[in-house]
Amino acid sequence: MFNLDFISVIAEFNIQNVLQDSLTWIQSLGIVGAIVFIGLYILATVLFIPGTILTLGAGVVFGVVSGSIYVFIGATLGGTAAFLIGRYLARGWVSDKIADNSKFKAIDQSVAQSGFKIVLLTRLSPIFPFILLNYAFGVTKVSLRDFVLGSIGMIPATVLYVYIGSLAASLATLGTPNQTAQTAQWIFRIVGFIATIAVTVYITRIAQKALNDSVLPGESDG
Repeated sequence: MFNLDFISVIAEFNIQNVLQDSLTWIQSLGIVGAIVFIGLYILATVLFIPGTILTLGAGVVFGVVSGSIYVFIGATLGGTAAFLIGRYLARGWVSDKIADNSKFKAIDQSVAQSGFKIVLLTRLSPIFPFILLNYAFGVTKVSLRDFVLGSIGMIPATVLYVYIGSLAASLATLGTPNQTAQTAQWIFRIVGFIATIAVTVYITRIAQKALNDSVLPGESDG
């Protein structure tokens, strides 16, 4: 059985320094740096490595427009790779991680009919962990097409964090408090809060419908 528990070992290393050093190297590569950056983002996503530093760093290295495009491509390809791993290689491991979540099971019964909307809303909401969600969707009935298309929900957060990164004077100053960056973050939090309410209400309705559909046949047989 394919097992992903090795990621706990990776988490023990100082990933932030490694990523910052990688960004410094990428910055020196010129045009080729974009390809290397996308590859690194894909690898980070598959290995459960948070991409915040990479996203912020993209703003410094590539600027807002190009940086946002490269991050979106890397996150989408990385998320798709994790989705496929969760579906075909690590299904048992992922299933064990979400086995105790009854709501998730209920959603799975009808998610095939509303896969795009659910993926889109969960991408817009900051409370859903991006990396784990990639693997989790792999064991649901969400189609690969809906999963990929729903990734457009990452665009607002991607642009925001790349923009915040672009405000830094250099890679060494990433994360330094900035009034403009703080204002942008608050705007995103408000948008994210609204998206969270929307996805919660929507998923609750789907779960309730799935539960009702599973109960009614049994009642009518009685």
